[in-house]
Amino acid sequence: MSVIANLFGRSPIRPMQAHMQAASECARAILPVLEAMATGDMDALDQGRKTVDELEHRADELKHEIRRHLPKRLFMAVERRDMLEILDCQDSIADVAQDVAELAALRHMRTPEVLKAPLLALVESAIATCAQSECVINELDELVETGFGRHEVARVEAMIDKLNGLESLADERAEQALRTLFSIEDEIGVGAYYWYEIIQWIGDIADYAERAGNRIRLLIAN
Repeated sequence: MSVIANLFGRSPIRPMQAHMQAASECARAILPVLEAMATGDMDALDQGRKTVDELEHRADELKHEIRRHLPKRLFMAVERRDMLEILDCQDSIADVAQDVAELAALRHMRTPEVLKAPLLALVESAIATCAQSECVINELDELVETGFGRHEVARVEAMIDKLNGLESLADERAEQALRTLFSIEDEIGVGAYYWYEIIQWIGDIADYAERAGNRIRLLIAN
């Protein structure tokens, strides 16, 4: 509670940035989960799931405190509703990362050989998209302090353009992973459904990261 209070004491934006950092940590933590699935190390897989659970719990605590403390109106250009919409996107990143880790660990999933490379490429793209979204969110206080000045707006819009490009790459890699999955679905039977879920969820992480950043573009437009 004191940490949240201190953050709000400095700037209402800071807790949002702290939450985005926590969400990004959740996304990064699924990489060891995928590596454990590739090697068939079930102990490492269980530990990876535990790590993601702990990080998601921390992100949830931040989310609840933000919702309780967020003022009705922050600044002329930023309203509580806008911040809560960004918060929901960030929260979804953490939630979906937890879904991936839980499904993988509960089913003790081992990655088929042909899926290892496309799945790793997809995860790396999702993590990169989250990292770029975090960079965008970290500019929100600068945008407000400069009164959405022209130079800062142009800089942030360029960052959002890069974010969109990273999410598009994640979409392409998700499609590649799905094509690979469909090529072996007869061999793995009902397990193909669960791999489909894993691939879709990892793609969703990138999608939610893009949405969080794109909310800033809407603030600029308004």
